[in-house]
Amino acid sequence: MKKIDSLRRFIAQHRRYEVIALLFIMMIVNQGDRATLSVAGASVSLELGLSHGEMGWLFSAFAWAYMLLQLPGGIAIDRFGSIKVLGVAIIAWSLLTAAIGSVALMPVGVAFFAVFALRFLVGVAEAPCFPANSKIVSMWFPAAERGTATSIFNASQYFAAVVFTPLLAWISTRWGWPWIFYVMGVVGVAIGAVFIVRIKAPVNHGALSRVELDEIRSGGASLQEQPTQTGQPHNWRDTWASARALVGQRMFLGIYLAQFCISTLTFFFLTWFPVYLVQQRGLSILNAGLLAAVPAIFGFIGGISGGLVSDWMLRKGLSLTLARKLPIFIGMALSMSMILCNYVQTDALVVVFMALAFFGKGMGALGWAIIADVSPKRSAGMNGAIFNTFGSLAGIVTPVVIGYMVQSMGSFNGALIYVALNAAGAFISYLFIVGPLHRPDDAAAAAPEQKLAPGLPAR
Repeated sequence: MKKIDSLRRFIAQHRRYEVIALLFIMMIVNQGDRATLSVAGASVSLELGLSHGEMGWLFSAFAWAYMLLQLPGGIAIDRFGSIKVLGVAIIAWSLLTAAIGSVALMPVGVAFFAVFALRFLVGVAEAPCFPANSKIVSMWFPAAERGTATSIFNASQYFAAVVFTPLLAWISTRWGWPWIFYVMGVVGVAIGAVFIVRIKAPVNHGALSRVELDEIRSGGASLQEQPTQTGQPHNWRDTWASARALVGQRMFLGIYLAQFCISTLTFFFLTWFPVYLVQQRGLSILNAGLLAAVPAIFGFIGGISGGLVSDWMLRKGLSLTLARKLPIFIGMALSMSMILCNYVQTDALVVVFMALAFFGKGMGALGWAIIADVSPKRSAGMNGAIFNTFGSLAGIVTPVVIGYMVQSMGSFNGALIYVALNAAGAFISYLFIVGPLHRPDDAAAAAPEQKLAPGLPAR
């Protein structure tokens, strides 16, 4: 009984752990939705008679909308609040995902455009997702826990691959590829309902203890939404002036460019990786799903490790710059190991090198923690939206470029080199462009950091 009572007291004084757990579960479903087409890709391309180039365009449909809606999504978050916007978005993208399964009933000539349109709409609904997550984390978590919290919802993409890639591959083999979309749609609606009921801002959470409220307040959490006043016309001139000011700062521009490069790795894994295993490595859809889960496990471990190590360094008194950048440098260096897959013949070694690359990509995915650390307080939603716009641009470019590279070269060898070069690009951007990390509207930001990593450039 004493252990149970102690556990209850612990939970009562750590409501923020429930918040990050729900964000993690929601993001597992979110990333599972994004991966549905990649798992179904080989079957869809065969059934519809699509080339690699055409499949590349289908893979990119999500990212077109995701990119175009980032700024409007950021405005919506700043105006109406991240919790309300995200709750509506979860239900919307889940219903649209389920609708993709109905494409199997359409004529082949119509199906390509229907899949593109529905994936585009899924991208519209998911556009506010990561900026909203970042803002919720900044409300609930002190700065010294933010890297870990952010790495948890970031690592969902790998955990989703562990859970859903084999499951969806089995569903496709058992019942056909349309059921991949039906199942994910139903699961998403259920998670959305739970999210809407349970997630609130700290100041509005009736069960939050005074001890925890004081702890997260003293640690720098924002505690509440700060939407702009409704009933007033939106000032687009101020919006674009804010966006230009952010893009015009060297630190933010370097962070944005690095996010494009890191997202290239993400979208390769979310789109072409299962197809690579089926078409170049000759695996069945089910075996590809099972093997793809192994690197994803290492990606999950790397994602959690990066956040834990980064926050540990902060608690030890190291600078924000060193604590956030060092895991990124190590992670991107490891990610480049995927090139070695071009020079091995056995599937086991391919899995080993991809696992190493996944681990590194996960470890280096601290961009959202950095955005939460350095965003100007009155334009956090806007900054998150621009940051995610660059990531979404990679979601457009990556599947299309890889599709045409494979189509012209007849193999994925050049595609793996392209993805690895983007890992190098992220490394270079954080090393030479970003400079010391700071929040521009902090009074202390005027003075350079006292503790910098050796070799990191000053601004």
